[in-house]
Amino acid sequence: MSLRLATFNIENLMTRFDFTGFRNQLRQDRVLRLFDIRNEAEYQRLEEARTIAHTDDTRQHTALAIADADADILCLQETDNMAALQAFEYGYLFRMVGNGYRQKYLIEGNDSRGIDVSVLMREETRDGQRIECVDIRSHAAVTYRDFDLHTPDLGQGLNPDDRIFKRDCLEMDLRIGGRPLTLYVVHFKSMGPGREGMDGRQSTMPVRMAEAKAVRRIIEDRFGAGHTAGKAFAICGDMNDYQEKLAIEGDKRSGFRFIPRKEAVSALDAFSADGFAVNPMLRRPVDDRWTLYHSRGPEERHLCQLDYIWLSPSLAERNAQRVPDIIRAGQPFRTPFPPGQEVERYPRVGWDRPKASDHCPVVMTLDL
Repeated sequence: MSLRLATFNIENLMTRFDFTGFRNQLRQDRVLRLFDIRNEAEYQRLEEARTIAHTDDTRQHTALAIADADADILCLQETDNMAALQAFEYGYLFRMVGNGYRQKYLIEGNDSRGIDVSVLMREETRDGQRIECVDIRSHAAVTYRDFDLHTPDLGQGLNPDDRIFKRDCLEMDLRIGGRPLTLYVVHFKSMGPGREGMDGRQSTMPVRMAEAKAVRRIIEDRFGAGHTAGKAFAICGDMNDYQEKLAIEGDKRSGFRFIPRKEAVSALDAFSADGFAVNPMLRRPVDDRWTLYHSRGPEERHLCQLDYIWLSPSLAERNAQRVPDIIRAGQPFRTPFPPGQEVERYPRVGWDRPKASDHCPVVMTLDL
């Protein structure tokens, strides 16, 4: 009996217009800067038209990437609300692809922009095994004090009674053909601007470390510390951190060079350091594990894995010969691919937009 499990940050599946660009040019879309807009009402009409047209292209590509993943269970990040999820599933996945997801789950979390984690599930796996949600729990209310995780390096402004998860840790007890599987769906703190001489990743690392430790604590409280290895669980989501990357040097004219580099410290060490969970992506070649292209100009460019399906040791051992797939056909053309990894992009994918997402879906077939 097998299950296809996937995770994907679909990026800003929103049902709201953002008009703040009229007063803040840093938030104004580049195409609107080409026109002389006379007043705020005109700006709002143009922004609505631009957003609707752009969103349709984007969501077609998102749906194509999800179709290629062909997952029975799909963990998503950056979903606005259930209405947005239902509209996307019916209007794009079902209408375009012809095979939708009847079971939908979303609980509002902590994100200030309102983007949440969510889960789409088919009613049955490809081989006819029933997929059931037995229970679902949000851990959005857990505080640093609850798990004794408040430390000075979290930075000013974070108090012991603040919530740990910047979005949520959504816990789902499932039965697949009668067999148990527990999912933990997360979206960790993003890499914000640097502070105190540190770059964005370093300055926000303590928050992600606390989130990762909190996820581990939730699993250990559930199954018992020291007794988790034999359980069937997976931790899925955009973790906004990495343990290695492919630094990029050169340019299109002279040729790109991709240099593997390991990170001395990562928030994800909380999962891997003592074998608590297994990252099956390490079964792929070192230059073929990336799910996102990061660039802040020619001096800071790399490919890295931000999107994960971490497996419990027993689940990883049971699937020791299986390797995750990465769906990259929705990547924009600005993303440089290492030699031999080029794919045919979806029709009308652009230099940086439209695109399926900056993230790639990660999908894995699991024997339960």
